[in-house]
Amino acid sequence: MLKIIFYLKADKVKANGDVPIYAKVSIDNQSITLSTGKGIPAERWQLTNRLRNPLKQEKEKVLKKSLDLFEMNINKKYNELLEINQAVDIAVLKDQITGVEKQQKMILDIFDRHNNDFERMVNHKERAAASLQKYRRSAELMKNFIKKQYRKDNFPVDDINGAFIYNLESFLKYESEFNGVVGIKNNSVVKYFKNYKTMCNYAIKFNLIEKNPFNKYSGKIKVIEATFLTKEELTIIESKEFNNARLDKVKNIFLFSCYTGYAPIDASNLTSANLIQDNNGMYWIKTDRAKTGIKANVPVLPPTQKILDKYKDLQVGLIPKLSNQKMNAYLKEIADLCGINKKLTWYVARHTFATTVTLGNGMKIENVSAMMGHTNIKQTQHYAKVLDSSVMDDMMKLMEKFK
Repeated sequence: MLKIIFYLKADKVKANGDVPIYAKVSIDNQSITLSTGKGIPAERWQLTNRLRNPLKQEKEKVLKKSLDLFEMNINKKYNELLEINQAVDIAVLKDQITGVEKQQKMILDIFDRHNNDFERMVNHKERAAASLQKYRRSAELMKNFIKKQYRKDNFPVDDINGAFIYNLESFLKYESEFNGVVGIKNNSVVKYFKNYKTMCNYAIKFNLIEKNPFNKYSGKIKVIEATFLTKEELTIIESKEFNNARLDKVKNIFLFSCYTGYAPIDASNLTSANLIQDNNGMYWIKTDRAKTGIKANVPVLPPTQKILDKYKDLQVGLIPKLSNQKMNAYLKEIADLCGINKKLTWYVARHTFATTVTLGNGMKIENVSAMMGHTNIKQTQHYAKVLDSSVMDDMMKLMEKFK
């Protein structure tokens, strides 16, 4: 809640006897002090009850109007920030009031400010930690590029032009290094530029910049067919018995994702509170996707129920937790033992749910899109395109009509 209190700075009396008037601005437990640029003799401040009493002197009437306008401007800036974010940071409000933000036009400063604000939302469970990691990685790549290309620690936003965009794309694709790997593939580069656009759009909202320099970028995602398991491959993994407890656990976690479509962070956060029984006695897993915040309700299929029963009351969540890195290493071992010539990952399981488990069994694409937590149906249509079986089913129906 915003609170504004005007007071005199008693230790700064001017030669004419006026004492500077300051404002203490508070939001919850945060506060700042701001100079109003105005002053008044201390005795008049007290006699008029801080200018609250009816005023007779024209000078004091004008002063009162100035302070009212000062307070009104603070309230206006606060409400503008409140529309953008439920939690208003006092430092951001101060920048808005004093106009400092108009001077902050260095690209890395903008990225830092965006990421600090995003981190606060992550801490309040409003955004996914994985998204914050991607934004930070994007900023780090930009920092490395500026240092290498321009030998500077930062770069003015207004100076970002077509040449800067071209050189940045080239740097990301062919020169950037991460974990010993040189260069980034096209689709990842496009996603990094999308992050740059998002962070600059954030800056536009706060009047830090007037236009987004990354709108000049025109790179496109190259559609790559999603890797998924066929019905036969899924059956092979399900029927494979492992004497090794570690591999058996990984197998069941993987199959859980195949039959629910939950991504790693969503699956690991599921608890008994997410398990709901409807009026027909059918169980559902209900939750919001961490990445998009969209509701994604998935029915508990028999293979899913079997896994839930196996691990019931053995841990806090519905299923055991394992890091992505360990999961992917163990899945490679499972693929080898099952004779499957595909690189198994969490996302292969998610793709399998979209294709083999749902669309491949005739489920409507709109319902699959809802269960996947997609923001629009175009994301789901990508899976439908790779299913030759669904095309064949439609063609068979068409053949019957012609007969």
